Amino acid sequence: MSLIPPLPSSPGSSARSSPLPSCSRSALVSRLREAGCVFAEDEAELMLSTAITPGELEDMAERRAAGTPLEHVLGWAEFCGMRTAVGPGVFVPRRRSEFLVRQAAALTRAGAVVVDLCCGSGALGAALAAVVASRTQQEEERGRERGRQWGREPAHEPCSRGELELHAADIDPAAVRCARGNVAAAGGRVHEGDLYDALPSRLRGRIEVLLANVPYVPTDSVSLLPPEARVHEPMGALDGGTDGLDVLRRVSAVAPRWLAPGGHLLVETSEAQAGAAAAAFEGDGLTARVARCDELGATVVIGTGPAAYG
Repeated sequence: MSLIPPLPSSPGSSARSSPLPSCSRSALVSRLREAGCVFAEDEAELMLSTAITPGELEDMAERRAAGTPLEHVLGWAEFCGMRTAVGPGVFVPRRRSEFLVRQAAALTRAGAVVVDLCCGSGALGAALAAVVASRTQQEEERGRERGRQWGREPAHEPCSRGELELHAADIDPAAVRCARGNVAAAGGRVHEGDLYDALPSRLRGRIEVLLANVPYVPTDSVSLLPPEARVHEPMGALDGGTDGLDVLRRVSAVAPRWLAPGGHLLVETSEAQAGAAAAAFEGDGLTARVARCDELGATVVIGTGPAAYG
């Protein structure tokens, strides 16, 4: 799986040499610190390891000091241990959403039909594909090892390397352009349009895992978000309506028509919204449960369709 090369083990461990001498490194840290960057040292190392020329580094420093999100400055975001391309005006995947990917991975078989709705950069779908492919490869290796222990090789070649039939969709053209590179690297396709309207009709009734990282910030709370989000990310990826659940309800209401029998819908919410989100799922015919991760401060609501639709 190749999006952008995997993250180095530490921010400053890039194999490529820094374009500036060490004295300029300290000047960059000071500049970022004066601009209010709490993790100025780490951010400076990331810029130094990403920029190719001194001019590019200067542009990065200027944009970051002006308040541009670090991920937009670098052109990538760390997500699930990978670097995912992120362009200007595109929602930056949050680390808490890694919990959503983990929950989805537990429900996803190799070769499943998967959709990443409201995909933004496509980070969630691409990360899920990588997790499933890695898991499948490990299972195949264990199978070969067991065969060798019994003195025999596997009777057949693996029928799958763990690839999913992966689709992603977003209404925002900037997000779609960004996602196409990330999702194509995972062997998937990206569609532009409003929720299910963007999807090929042939997916109706076939989706086994539906990820929908919908906007869920209540309208009155958007003004409380950090400027990096309010100014630089699309409002459509943040504002979830009066109680934050407007888009979630739209996704839930139509999900049974698109899910395969026994298929799953997974969304991220706040802890306070989880009960109302689960109730919406139940009202639309899905069996709902709530999963929480204290470490990441993440809450995921999982809806499962009936084994067969009448």
